[in-house]
Amino acid sequence: MVLTVFLIVKLHNLFAVVMISGIYSLLAATFFVVVDAVDVAFTEAAVGAGVSTVLMLGALSLTTRTEKTGTRKPFVPLVVVLLTGGALVYGTLDMPVYGDPNAPIHQHVAPVYLEEGIKETGVPNVVTVVLASYRSYDTMGEVTVIFTAGIAVMALLAVGAGGRRRRKDGEDKA
Repeated sequence: MVLTVFLIVKLHNLFAVVMISGIYSLLAATFFVVVDAVDVAFTEAAVGAGVSTVLMLGALSLTTRTEKTGTRKPFVPLVVVLLTGGALVYGTLDMPVYGDPNAPIHQHVAPVYLEEGIKETGVPNVVTVVLASYRSYDTMGEVTVIFTAGIAVMALLAVGAGGRRRRKDGEDKA
């Protein structure tokens, strides 16, 4: 993923930048699958790699294929990005190890969900208790995002498939 970011920054061919941005989104979706966030992975693949790439290619068709070269060196934005990145990395140094059962997040509501969830809701599956009862509004929002992404992909596929029609006399009609 880091290599794709460097390529995006260094390349001046906008078509290549759009394609590598799509690759970055697919790599991000793969990462989300690895960390068991399949819903986020699906949304990233559909919206990040699918819809965004198609929209950027559409915008690219209205402009030139190469980036205009700047006359100034962007030192101030580079310093701001480096300071912000440093602050974010510094803020993560005292985080607990991934999957640590003694992490604070596992000590707050997780024991309540596990001990009381089934009794409070009557649902025998703890995952369903959390997603359908305790986090139902959040789950509804996620489902709405996934549904919207799916509809957008279907709409783009329908436009792509129906873009050219064959006339009766054998000529293509756009």
